[in-house]
Amino acid sequence: MEPRDDLADDPGDGTGGGSVLMLLVTVAHAEEGERISRELVHGQLAACGVVVPGVTSLYRWQGSVERSAECLLLVKTTRARAAAATARVVQLHSYELPCVLEIPVSGGHAAYLDWVRSATADPGA
Repeated sequence: MEPRDDLADDPGDGTGGGSVLMLLVTVAHAEEGERISRELVHGQLAACGVVVPGVTSLYRWQGSVERSAECLLLVKTTRARAAAATARVVQLHSYELPCVLEIPVSGGHAAYLDWVRSATADPGA
């Protein structure tokens, strides 16, 4: 079987996914996830934010094991915009110590990866 031309694991810059990555963020509720997503997309720090409701987090916080109903926010961005996007999430987030993790994208639909890069292009560059 021949590989598909519209799937890419490295569009040529050696970083896998052309430096596209996903930020994984937990938020207190869907409205917070939507508000943060809207700000990131509006500021071209993210191409897209997906709010996944109904996750349960178990974690150690200040010496106790806690359980919280949360939402998961998946933010599609690029390595070049990740630091600014993370800083903005932390600024907008209701938690004292928000979870913001960078997940590298090693491949995917080439046209989609191109769209993420285009949608997050620095308007000042």
